[in-house]
Amino acid sequence: MAEFPITDRNRVRRRPDRASYDREAVYRVLDGALVAHVGFVVDGQPYVTPTAFWRKGDLLYWHGSMASRMHKAQAKGLPVCVTVTHLDGLVLARSAFNHSLNYRSVMMFGIARPLPESEKAAALDDFVERICPGRSRQARPGSPEELRQTAVIVLDLVEAVVKIRDGGVHDDPGDMDRPVWAGVVPLAVQVGPAQTDGPDRPDLPAPEPWAGAAGKRFDELLQTLT
Repeated sequence: MAEFPITDRNRVRRRPDRASYDREAVYRVLDGALVAHVGFVVDGQPYVTPTAFWRKGDLLYWHGSMASRMHKAQAKGLPVCVTVTHLDGLVLARSAFNHSLNYRSVMMFGIARPLPESEKAAALDDFVERICPGRSRQARPGSPEELRQTAVIVLDLVEAVVKIRDGGVHDDPGDMDRPVWAGVVPLAVQVGPAQTDGPDRPDLPAPEPWAGAAGKRFDELLQTLT
């Protein structure tokens, strides 16, 4: 389906004009990020866990320790709310009330479940490829013990929404003559120069695309790797 169905959970009620249920719009936001926050409730206590994630098709994956609370809670299937956010700018208005942020955010709902052991190694290779294409064929693969210690959780992407705020200041007409600067301060995560670990090995240059990526926007470069 080109769009996610609108449900009671993913329907945006505050500023619905900023919302989209378009699948490709949701995936563009996801594919420019590596960190998600996974919310869940255990015995009446809510938890929100930040974690690295990756997407493959209509599935969202994240990993953690087999001993973690998150894995133990989700081992039998647990309702979750997963969010991903990019902060794109500070919106400085002429009134305190109209200050805002430019952002892109995705909210997803569903039942998280552990990935079967037989699929875990391939999924973790997908994660390595997500951050550095070709790396899974160069680095040492996970040992049986390392795989036993690692949990991989998967969520079917069937209920999601993206909300975006961009553009400039929305001041009230009566504030336009106030003598205070108003405008947008753009924000972005930029890639820095790759830093070699250990002795310099000219025969082992930093891998693409990170070798020559200094100064580029991280989210835009990451989107090209999907």
